[in-house]
Amino acid sequence: MEARAILRGFRMSPQKVRLVVDLVRGKPVDQSIAILRNMPNKAALPIAKLIASAAANAENNFKMTREDLLVKTIYADEGPVMKRMMTRAKGRANTIRKRSSHITVVVDDGETY
Repeated sequence: MEARAILRGFRMSPQKVRLVVDLVRGKPVDQSIAILRNMPNKAALPIAKLIASAAANAENNFKMTREDLLVKTIYADEGPVMKRMMTRAKGRANTIRKRSSHITVVVDDGETY
């Protein structure tokens, strides 16, 4: 049985989020939250909250125990991109792309039904 949590529109590029996400894939939930809480990256705290939310979904909706849960799948996809203009010399403009991410976490207890 697996439970999931999704964070949509997180205002950070998926490339930066994937650096953090790759560290906790396949680890137990409590260990991955502890790793993320001690990281200096801006993406670490929201990802830790998201993993805690997925664990809470597993506990409340599927009656799983938190100690048995593993981060089975976690990935960051590209979300909508806000396009802004920045003035340049001689009346020109450059486009600035402010990227966002959709982060998905799936936790599993390893049992099949």
